[in-house]
Amino acid sequence: MSMLELTITGLGHRGDGLATGPDGPVHVRGALPGEVVRGIVVSGRMEAPVILAPAGGRQAPPCPHFGTCGGCVAQHMGDALALDWKEATVRNALAARGLRPAFLPAHVSPPGTRRRAGFAALRLRGGVVAGFHRAGSHQIVEVPDCRVIAPGLRAALPACRALAAAGATRKGRLSLAVTLSEAGPDIAATGGRDPEGGLLVTLVELAEAHDLARLTWNDMPVATRRPPFQRMGRARVVPPPGGFLQATSEGEAALVAAVRTALGGSRRVADLFAGSGTLSLPLLEDAEVHAVEAEAAALAALDAGWRGAPGLRRLSTEARDLFRRPLTGPELARFDAVVIDPPRAGAEAQARALAAAGPARIAALSCNPASFARDAAILTGQGGYRLEWVQVVDQFRWSPHVELAALFTKP
Repeated sequence: MSMLELTITGLGHRGDGLATGPDGPVHVRGALPGEVVRGIVVSGRMEAPVILAPAGGRQAPPCPHFGTCGGCVAQHMGDALALDWKEATVRNALAARGLRPAFLPAHVSPPGTRRRAGFAALRLRGGVVAGFHRAGSHQIVEVPDCRVIAPGLRAALPACRALAAAGATRKGRLSLAVTLSEAGPDIAATGGRDPEGGLLVTLVELAEAHDLARLTWNDMPVATRRPPFQRMGRARVVPPPGGFLQATSEGEAALVAAVRTALGGSRRVADLFAGSGTLSLPLLEDAEVHAVEAEAAALAALDAGWRGAPGLRRLSTEARDLFRRPLTGPELARFDAVVIDPPRAGAEAQARALAAAGPARIAALSCNPASFARDAAILTGQGGYRLEWVQVVDQFRWSPHVELAALFTKP
């Protein structure tokens, strides 16, 4: 091992600075392009780097927990640099597949607007700790002044601690999916003790004491004091406990707007991986929608929301595993357009079915540039589609996570 002095030439997908050392690429945590750094390199990483010449794109991290909490990796980047980094992640993934589409102006959600988060809590001899994980560690870091999550989520941390104190096991950690709803915090806890006898009574009392809208424990409904409604278009929806919801309302609005633009006035739309209706319900203002989703409870929430919002167009739903049974030829022929919003793994089987018999327009959302690029290459290479444009939608500010919307068309 020897002390090296290197110049950072780029950023990796996790936000690390990248340099070239004598033995190959070197990752330097916290370094920015153009900076000169010094340190010892071990297994391709510089340990305890010293920045000799800071770059112009550097800023003081706005959050006091940055550097200990593992949720954020980019608070030392100015906004322009952080956005360039995320767009470059998408561009590079697509370019590796031979795709170079136009990019629309990106949307970035403001700080303090995350309305859902996954906290971890642990009982210790000295008390309870609840928050996020330290970078690269199972250790939990308290985050009372987190600059990413909404104030309502920060206010729910005492409830998370109280729930862990009451029902976490001595050796295991409690996972708490906390979502802000119109009626207050909606908490789904997993990993705790069985909610029997006195514990069940205590959990009900804690839901009351902390004014929770709903509390679910190990998938068991414990208390629903008020329905935890979410607004989706004109409808009010109660998603299943821990159910998917876009991370910020601003990001959700940007994604809905992008999809509406991409659909171009289509009247018969299939919404694939529809969830509880984030996209289906706004689209029902102008189009008939067939919503397909594997989780029956999510579809039931979507259907109930639609029935409670008079004046929307016709909705049909189908519980179906699109990984194993994608929509194919005759089924796809019913629609003018398809909306597809798969999980991180993407939708390779459905992309192949769309390439074979898809409609003229596909509005695609993705939370993983790599799987999106793979599926986009299938649509363009096998299906004759053209990737018209991509828009980055950054709901996970300062993290490596990036989402996007895109339009595919064919004659």
